[in-house]
Amino acid sequence: MLRPAHQQQVADILNDPEASENDKYVALQFLRNSDIAAKGILPTCQDTGTAIIMGKKGQRVWTGGGDEAALAQGVYNTYIQDNLRYSQNAPLDMYKEVNTGTNLPAQIDLYATDGDEYKFLCIAKGGGSANKTYLYQETKALITPAKLKNYLVEKMRTLGTAACPPYHIAFVIGGTSAEATLKTVKLASTKYYDGLPTEGNEHGQAFRDVQLEQELLLEAQNLGLGAQFGGKYFAHDIRVIRLPRHGASCPVGMGGFLFRRPQHQSQD
Repeated sequence: MLRPAHQQQVADILNDPEASENDKYVALQFLRNSDIAAKGILPTCQDTGTAIIMGKKGQRVWTGGGDEAALAQGVYNTYIQDNLRYSQNAPLDMYKEVNTGTNLPAQIDLYATDGDEYKFLCIAKGGGSANKTYLYQETKALITPAKLKNYLVEKMRTLGTAACPPYHIAFVIGGTSAEATLKTVKLASTKYYDGLPTEGNEHGQAFRDVQLEQELLLEAQNLGLGAQFGGKYFAHDIRVIRLPRHGASCPVGMGGFLFRRPQHQSQD
């Protein structure tokens, strides 16, 4: 299932006079696939992803424990009962693998937070977009107006078209660690951090650079790669997030997402 906002972005390609015929062809096929998938029998793509669940559990939510097991059972039920592909391979030794036949294990990350809500972000992360996640270890020398934008454009070009654009692309500059940078990339590509402020402060506040996002989107349109076969629509949108960093380090992360993403929130 795909978000209505994402579907609208795809539909808008058909009405854009600047879109190439290739762009429009791909957009139309995406919409046709979505119409078929809406019947609940066939998915939009044969790669139905790794199940990734991030949960934030309010301190006043009591479940009696076993949260990860319950969520894993939900993933199991979904992939067993629906017509979804099993993509997880278990290593028997360093070189031999076997498909688990359930799409387990899932990646489940649970956090404690304030309040009385249990909120979940559920992602079906396909191999194509997962393979387009990158970390670059740079230095402060990169963080100048003369260098940063051109650097990001060249990195964006390397994404290529193998993961079925148009993409939702995320860049993260900085981070207290490499893993913090990549985690932010993943969440930013799902628009999880769209509510961030648009300026930093002396305490290390993370922020979005909306102007740079717009400039990079224009550059993406001018790459000529388009929606797989040449054209304008290499990306639907771009997110750029700036994080604090250690003075000796400047991790830069890049990734993309295709919005195969169900979302559920429950409140007790």
